Amino acid sequence: MYAASAAPLTRRTVLRTAFTAAVLAGTAAALGPVLRARRPRQTLTPAPLVEESYRGRHISVDLAAAAVRIDGRPLHVMRRADGSYLSGVNHFESFATPMELARAAVDELGTTNLAIAAPHHG
Repeated sequence: MYAASAAPLTRRTVLRTAFTAAVLAGTAAALGPVLRARRPRQTLTPAPLVEESYRGRHISVDLAAAAVRIDGRPLHVMRRADGSYLSGVNHFESFATPMELARAAVDELGTTNLAIAAPHHG
């Protein structure tokens, strides 16, 4: 049998190995947070549903989904890039929380009820 001869270590081989190791370490460091963020987070308790009566109307807000209902009817809520909220009832003013938005919608609606949401086209 023939004995395997070891290739001599050249400067090129050492630099290529070091460069490859550095690229792999940099890629792992960059992708680590991204891959950790993709894992679903477990919550022990569901997000609270906040309910209150305001000016004779029943308001319920699901804080996790920012879903607002006034007297059981859904109010279309949109989240702005700055973290504030606006609705279809009062879309010229932003509000810090969904509850503030719901109170302002009740003020704007007065005694009128929200229309039942029509299904989206599609």
